[in-house]
Amino acid sequence: MAQSSLDRAVVVTGASTGIGRAAVAKAVRKGAHVFASVRKQADADGLTAEFGQAVTPLLFDVADETAVRAGAARVAQVLGGRRLWGLVNNAGIAVPGPLLHLDTEELRRQFEINLFGVHNVTRVFADLLGADPDRTGKPGRIVMISSVGGQNGSPFVGPYSASKFALEGYSQSLRRELMLYGIDVIVIGPGAIATPIWDKAEKEDLKRFSNTPYAPMVERVADYMVTQGKVGLPASDVGDLIWFCLSDPKPKTRYHILRKPFMDRTLPKILNPRTVDKIIAKRLGFPKRP
Repeated sequence: MAQSSLDRAVVVTGASTGIGRAAVAKAVRKGAHVFASVRKQADADGLTAEFGQAVTPLLFDVADETAVRAGAARVAQVLGGRRLWGLVNNAGIAVPGPLLHLDTEELRRQFEINLFGVHNVTRVFADLLGADPDRTGKPGRIVMISSVGGQNGSPFVGPYSASKFALEGYSQSLRRELMLYGIDVIVIGPGAIATPIWDKAEKEDLKRFSNTPYAPMVERVADYMVTQGKVGLPASDVGDLIWFCLSDPKPKTRYHILRKPFMDRTLPKILNPRTVDKIIAKRLGFPKRP
């Protein structure tokens, strides 16, 4: 393992597919060593087969703090006394459905991965990034993968949007606290990205909402989300942006990456929220109310 690659060592969570895998590939091309977290041994074997010694797979679920600590211990062992150059908090899930018909356990599962899991990973790796003064090298950076849904809530993806809104606030507070150690925190908010998550969305069982008043609207939104995902931006575009956030001398605190930035971000900010509500209600076929 080349010494120069360890001087720019990066941890990427959720690296089996999609954005995480693209972030790994980009970092490897740039000469970094990547510690890539996955939940299955088969995915770890796939990373080794594709990237060889440039990647060290870490087997953990971000919700399992004990396993995350074991992963961090492995990274610390490989780094020796060096600091970690970057941490990419990418792992996440999406729980779909109308909020009134989702029980609290489902909402808890959403936050367990998308927020509490991020907290597990961030706390455990903070010493390696620069909170430990005995390590050598410049303090590292944390890149948080949020979403366009982290600033604009949409129907039937309420748990996901709520978790990403929470991640945005968490990241802002964290960034201001970590100034003590010189560790920066940068948020990326992608729109629809062409990744396997949309294949999973097609398989998600939404039939349980078929006896609710939301049934036709849920099906319509699900079809729309799957279609948007399949024609979304390539995951490699986000991988490129992640590397930019890690390497740019003066990065901004937040970046968005959208196929239609005006429609997806600018217009909802310009319009009155009630106007946006009415547009959504009309598209979903909600009845007019007095």
